[in-house]
Amino acid sequence: MRPQGISPRKPLDGGCGIPETNNLVANIITETCMVWLKTVIFTILVPGGVTVWVPMLLLWITPSADKIGPFQLLGLISIVIGAVTYFWCAWDFASMGGGTPAPFSPTQNMVAQGLYRFSRNPMYVGVTMVVLGEAWLFKSWALFIWAAMDFTFDYIFVKYYEEPGLIKQYGKPYLDYINRTPRWIPIPRFRNAASD
Repeated sequence: MRPQGISPRKPLDGGCGIPETNNLVANIITETCMVWLKTVIFTILVPGGVTVWVPMLLLWITPSADKIGPFQLLGLISIVIGAVTYFWCAWDFASMGGGTPAPFSPTQNMVAQGLYRFSRNPMYVGVTMVVLGEAWLFKSWALFIWAAMDFTFDYIFVKYYEEPGLIKQYGKPYLDYINRTPRWIPIPRFRNAASD
């Protein structure tokens, strides 16, 4: 029996039963898990909305009477390349950048590795490739128009919101990145010999 006025000893921990000395590790693990969780949720809602939910609705509203033929199957190439591009970039954002593709939970570090060496916006390019592949696969003008609308929105968003914010956040390193990396399609840039 415990004497009155003496409370039982509380374990020294940082919460969740993790000892205080490991609290930093627990915080890092929790933050990392949250980055991945946010990335998955964002991917399902936003790129998933653009590439799956809206196209399903459009194909339901405007179904194609044609059967999918061998020539249309070429659309699968664009779909696969676009999806791989998106997931590769999302992986880089979470693992190297310490953030998500979502504007409300951006990366902590500038990501200029992986596919970002060749294009400043490969994630947007990948999503557009998926929708264009779907449009080709299903012979759907509605999906071609949707792809054009999506790319137009992406262009405006990147040019007038995202890039100014990244310049403000990262400064000269991002300006240097702009000068050496194309915005959309990875086209080699030739240096001016006079500037070297």
